[in-house]
Amino acid sequence: MTILVAGATGTVGSEIVRQLAEAGEKVRALTRNPAAARVPDGVEVAFGDLTVPETLAPALDGVTAMHLITFGGDADLQTGPEIVELAGRAGVRRISVLGSFYEGGVEAALRAGDIGWTHLRPVGFMANALAWAPSVREQGVVEVFGNLPGAVVHEADIAAVGVRALLEDGHAGAAYTITGPAAITPEEQVRILGAGIGRELRFVQLTGEQLRVQMEAAGADEEYIEFALLLGVAPPAEGGTVLPTVQEVTGRPARTFAQWVDGHADAFRP
Repeated sequence: MTILVAGATGTVGSEIVRQLAEAGEKVRALTRNPAAARVPDGVEVAFGDLTVPETLAPALDGVTAMHLITFGGDADLQTGPEIVELAGRAGVRRISVLGSFYEGGVEAALRAGDIGWTHLRPVGFMANALAWAPSVREQGVVEVFGNLPGAVVHEADIAAVGVRALLEDGHAGAAYTITGPAAITPEEQVRILGAGIGRELRFVQLTGEQLRVQMEAAGADEEYIEFALLLGVAPPAEGGTVLPTVQEVTGRPARTFAQWVDGHADAFRP
Protein backbone atom coordinates (compact mmCIF):
# COMPACT_ATOMS: atom_id res chain seq x y z
CA MET A 1 0.00 0.00 0.00
CA THR A 2 1.32 3.44 -0.96
CA ILE A 3 0.32 6.34 1.29
CA LEU A 4 0.39 9.86 -0.14
CA VAL A 5 1.00 12.66 2.36
CA ALA A 6 0.04 16.20 1.35
CA GLY A 7 1.66 19.04 3.30
CA ALA A 8 4.57 16.65 3.73
CA THR A 9 7.08 19.35 4.67
CA GLY A 10 4.81 21.05 7.21
CA THR A 11 4.74 20.75 10.98
CA VAL A 12 2.29 17.82 11.11
CA GLY A 13 2.81 16.41 7.62
CA SER A 14 6.53 15.88 8.15
CA GLU A 15 5.73 13.97 11.36
CA ILE A 16 3.22 11.77 9.54
CA VAL A 17 5.84 11.02 6.90
CA ARG A 18 8.42 10.17 9.56
CA GLN A 19 6.13 7.93 11.59
CA LEU A 20 4.85 6.05 8.55
CA ALA A 21 8.41 5.52 7.31
CA GLU A 22 9.50 4.26 10.72
CA ALA A 23 6.59 1.81 10.63
CA GLY A 24 7.91 0.42 7.36
CA GLU A 25 5.13 1.82 5.17
CA LYS A 26 5.60 2.90 1.56
CA VAL A 27 5.29 6.69 1.70
CA ARG A 28 5.05 9.29 -1.04
CA ALA A 29 5.56 12.89 0.10
CA LEU A 30 3.60 15.46 -1.91
CA THR A 31 5.16 18.90 -2.25
CA ARG A 32 5.20 21.87 -4.58
CA ASN A 33 8.98 21.99 -4.32
CA PRO A 34 10.46 18.48 -4.47
CA ALA A 35 14.02 19.76 -4.79
CA ALA A 36 13.83 21.40 -1.36
CA ALA A 37 12.05 18.55 0.44
CA ARG A 38 13.94 16.77 3.21
CA VAL A 39 12.41 13.37 3.93
CA PRO A 40 13.57 10.13 5.60
CA ASP A 41 15.46 7.58 3.57
CA GLY A 42 13.17 5.42 1.46
CA VAL A 43 10.43 8.03 1.15
CA GLU A 44 9.47 8.97 -2.39
CA VAL A 45 8.99 12.67 -3.18
CA ALA A 46 6.36 13.70 -5.73
CA PHE A 47 5.38 17.05 -7.19
CA GLY A 48 1.80 18.18 -6.73
CA ASP A 49 -0.17 21.33 -5.95
CA LEU A 50 -3.54 20.93 -4.22
CA THR A 51 -4.69 24.22 -5.71
CA VAL A 52 -4.09 22.78 -9.22
CA PRO A 53 -5.76 19.36 -9.01
CA GLU A 54 -4.61 18.13 -12.41
CA THR A 55 -1.04 18.03 -11.06
CA LEU A 56 -2.05 15.34 -8.56
CA ALA A 57 -2.87 12.49 -10.96
CA PRO A 58 0.72 11.14 -11.30
CA ALA A 59 1.28 11.33 -7.54
CA LEU A 60 -1.94 9.36 -6.89
CA ASP A 61 -0.88 6.41 -9.00
CA GLY A 62 -1.07 3.27 -6.85
CA VAL A 63 -2.12 5.19 -3.74
CA THR A 64 -4.64 3.53 -1.40
CA ALA A 65 -4.51 5.97 1.53
CA MET A 66 -3.95 9.71 1.66
CA HIS A 67 -3.39 12.49 4.17
CA LEU A 68 -4.89 15.84 3.18
CA ILE A 69 -4.71 19.41 4.39
CA THR A 70 -7.48 21.97 3.91
CA PHE A 71 -5.46 24.98 2.78
CA GLY A 72 -3.31 25.92 -0.17
CA GLY A 73 -0.78 28.60 0.69
CA ASP A 74 -2.56 31.02 3.03
CA ALA A 75 -6.11 30.35 1.82
CA ASP A 76 -8.70 27.62 2.27
CA LEU A 77 -8.67 25.13 -0.57
CA GLN A 78 -11.39 25.63 -3.15
CA THR A 79 -10.54 22.43 -5.03
CA GLY A 80 -11.96 19.81 -2.65
CA PRO A 81 -14.41 18.24 -5.12
CA GLU A 82 -11.72 17.78 -7.78
CA ILE A 83 -9.22 16.32 -5.29
CA VAL A 84 -11.76 13.86 -3.90
CA GLU A 85 -12.83 12.81 -7.38
CA LEU A 86 -9.22 12.17 -8.41
CA ALA A 87 -8.58 10.21 -5.21
CA GLY A 88 -11.64 8.06 -5.78
CA ARG A 89 -10.63 7.31 -9.35
CA ALA A 90 -7.14 6.34 -8.20
CA GLY A 91 -8.54 3.80 -5.71
CA VAL A 92 -7.89 5.66 -2.47
CA ARG A 93 -9.81 3.95 0.35
CA ARG A 94 -8.80 5.99 3.42
CA ILE A 95 -8.19 9.69 3.91
CA SER A 96 -7.13 11.63 7.00
CA VAL A 97 -7.73 15.38 6.94
CA LEU A 98 -5.95 17.94 9.08
CA GLY A 99 -8.53 20.67 9.66
CA SER A 100 -10.25 22.69 12.33
CA PHE A 101 -13.64 22.85 14.03
CA TYR A 102 -14.87 24.74 11.00
CA GLU A 103 -15.56 22.44 8.05
CA GLY A 104 -14.69 23.86 4.66
CA GLY A 105 -14.78 22.73 1.07
CA VAL A 106 -12.51 19.70 1.44
CA GLU A 107 -14.60 18.24 4.25
CA ALA A 108 -17.84 18.98 2.37
CA ALA A 109 -16.50 17.16 -0.69
CA LEU A 110 -15.54 14.15 1.41
CA ARG A 111 -18.95 14.05 3.08
CA ALA A 112 -20.53 13.97 -0.37
CA GLY A 113 -18.26 11.14 -1.55
CA ASP A 114 -17.82 7.51 -0.59
CA ILE A 115 -14.20 7.37 0.60
CA GLY A 116 -13.77 6.61 4.30
CA TRP A 117 -12.24 9.66 5.95
CA THR A 118 -11.18 10.86 9.37
CA HIS A 119 -11.17 14.47 10.52
CA LEU A 120 -8.19 15.50 12.67
CA ARG A 121 -9.07 18.60 14.72
CA PRO A 122 -6.16 19.61 16.96
CA VAL A 123 -6.47 22.52 19.36
CA GLY A 124 -3.50 24.91 19.77
CA PHE A 125 -0.14 23.56 18.63
CA MET A 126 2.76 23.39 21.05
CA ALA A 127 4.85 24.29 18.00
CA ASN A 128 3.31 27.78 18.00
CA ALA A 129 5.83 28.53 20.74
CA LEU A 130 8.51 28.61 18.04
CA ALA A 131 7.28 32.14 17.29
CA TRP A 132 8.89 33.12 20.60
CA ALA A 133 12.31 31.82 19.59
CA PRO A 134 13.84 35.10 18.30
CA SER A 135 12.93 37.11 21.41
CA VAL A 136 14.00 34.26 23.70
CA ARG A 137 17.37 33.95 21.99
CA GLU A 138 18.04 37.66 21.84
CA GLN A 139 16.42 39.03 25.00
CA GLY A 140 15.21 36.17 27.20
CA VAL A 141 11.69 37.61 26.93
CA VAL A 142 8.30 36.31 25.73
CA GLU A 143 5.51 38.83 25.03
CA VAL A 144 1.95 37.47 24.86
CA PHE A 145 -1.53 38.96 24.76
CA GLY A 146 -3.88 36.92 26.94
CA ASN A 147 -2.89 34.32 29.50
CA LEU A 148 -5.70 31.77 29.51
CA PRO A 149 -4.99 28.03 29.69
CA GLY A 150 -4.97 25.98 26.50
CA ALA A 151 -4.71 22.22 25.98
CA VAL A 152 -1.87 22.62 23.47
CA VAL A 153 -0.84 19.47 21.65
CA HIS A 154 2.44 18.07 20.35
CA GLU A 155 2.62 17.78 16.57
CA ALA A 156 3.86 14.20 16.93
CA ASP A 157 0.62 13.28 18.71
CA ILE A 158 -1.52 14.84 15.98
CA ALA A 159 0.48 12.81 13.49
CA ALA A 160 0.17 9.63 15.53
CA VAL A 161 -3.62 9.86 15.49
CA GLY A 162 -3.52 10.49 11.74
CA VAL A 163 -1.23 7.51 11.17
CA ARG A 164 -3.66 5.20 12.97
CA ALA A 165 -6.49 6.51 10.81
CA LEU A 166 -4.45 5.81 7.68
CA LEU A 167 -3.38 2.31 8.67
CA GLU A 168 -6.30 0.85 10.60
CA ASP A 169 -9.98 0.15 10.05
CA GLY A 170 -12.51 1.69 12.41
CA HIS A 171 -11.69 5.37 12.07
CA ALA A 172 -13.80 6.30 9.04
CA GLY A 173 -16.40 8.93 9.95
CA ALA A 174 -14.61 9.97 13.15
CA ALA A 175 -13.88 13.60 13.98
CA TYR A 176 -11.04 13.52 16.50
CA THR A 177 -10.46 16.57 18.68
CA ILE A 178 -6.81 16.20 19.64
CA THR A 179 -5.38 17.84 22.76
CA GLY A 180 -2.37 17.73 24.98
CA PRO A 181 -2.44 16.18 28.47
CA ALA A 182 -3.05 19.42 30.38
CA ALA A 183 -4.41 22.92 29.93
CA ILE A 184 -1.55 25.34 30.60
CA THR A 185 -1.25 29.10 30.29
CA PRO A 186 1.34 30.84 28.12
CA GLU A 187 3.05 31.97 31.32
CA GLU A 188 3.35 28.33 32.42
CA GLN A 189 4.70 27.41 29.00
CA VAL A 190 7.37 30.08 29.34
CA ARG A 191 8.36 28.76 32.77
CA ILE A 192 8.62 25.21 31.39
CA LEU A 193 10.57 26.47 28.40
CA GLY A 194 13.03 28.32 30.62
CA ALA A 195 13.61 25.23 32.75
CA GLY A 196 14.11 23.14 29.62
CA ILE A 197 16.77 25.41 28.13
CA GLY A 198 18.40 26.25 31.45
CA ARG A 199 17.65 29.95 31.33
CA GLU A 200 15.39 32.25 33.32
CA LEU A 201 12.90 33.86 30.96
CA ARG A 202 10.72 36.90 31.51
CA PHE A 203 7.02 36.72 30.65
CA VAL A 204 5.39 39.97 29.56
CA GLN A 205 1.62 40.19 29.16
CA LEU A 206 0.75 42.72 26.47
CA THR A 207 -2.23 45.02 26.59
CA GLY A 208 -4.69 44.97 23.73
CA GLU A 209 -3.36 48.28 22.47
CA GLN A 210 0.22 47.03 22.50
CA LEU A 211 -0.81 43.98 20.48
CA ARG A 212 -2.65 46.18 18.01
CA VAL A 213 0.41 48.41 17.50
CA GLN A 214 2.64 45.37 16.93
CA MET A 215 0.24 43.76 14.46
CA GLU A 216 -0.31 47.01 12.54
CA ALA A 217 3.45 47.43 12.25
CA ALA A 218 3.64 43.91 10.83
CA GLY A 219 1.02 44.77 8.21
CA ALA A 220 -1.95 42.82 9.62
CA ASP A 221 -5.38 43.93 8.45
CA GLU A 222 -8.11 45.12 10.84
CA GLU A 223 -10.14 41.93 10.64
CA TYR A 224 -7.18 39.78 11.65
CA ILE A 225 -6.25 42.15 14.47
CA GLU A 226 -9.78 42.03 15.87
CA PHE A 227 -9.73 38.24 15.67
CA ALA A 228 -6.43 38.09 17.59
CA LEU A 229 -7.77 40.43 20.27
CA LEU A 230 -10.89 38.31 20.70
CA LEU A 231 -8.90 35.08 20.78
CA GLY A 232 -6.75 36.42 23.60
CA VAL A 233 -9.66 37.15 25.93
CA ALA A 234 -12.37 34.72 24.79
CA PRO A 235 -10.87 31.67 23.07
CA PRO A 236 -13.15 28.77 22.05
CA ALA A 237 -14.01 26.51 24.98
CA GLU A 238 -12.62 23.52 23.06
CA GLY A 239 -9.16 25.05 23.23
CA GLY A 240 -8.90 24.65 26.99
CA THR A 241 -10.65 21.29 27.36
CA VAL A 242 -8.38 18.26 27.80
CA LEU A 243 -9.59 15.11 26.02
CA PRO A 244 -8.19 11.55 26.07
CA THR A 245 -8.14 11.23 22.28
CA VAL A 246 -4.43 10.51 21.94
CA GLN A 247 -4.55 7.79 24.59
CA GLU A 248 -7.70 6.24 23.17
CA VAL A 249 -6.55 6.18 19.56
CA THR A 250 -2.84 5.43 19.94
CA GLY A 251 -2.76 3.55 23.24
CA ARG A 252 -0.28 5.89 24.91
CA PRO A 253 -0.55 9.21 26.75
CA ALA A 254 -0.26 12.55 25.01
CA ARG A 255 3.18 14.17 25.19
CA THR A 256 3.71 17.03 27.64
CA PHE A 257 4.93 20.53 26.81
CA ALA A 258 8.17 19.70 28.65
CA GLN A 259 8.71 16.84 26.19
CA TRP A 260 8.08 19.22 23.31
CA VAL A 261 10.65 21.65 24.71
CA ASP A 262 13.17 18.83 25.07
CA GLY A 263 12.89 18.12 21.35
CA HIS A 264 13.05 21.76 20.25
CA ALA A 265 15.37 23.37 22.80
CA ASP A 266 18.07 24.27 20.28
CA ALA A 267 15.70 26.65 18.49
CA PHE A 268 15.60 28.82 21.63
CA ARG A 269 19.29 28.87 22.49
CA PRO A 270 21.58 31.72 21.38
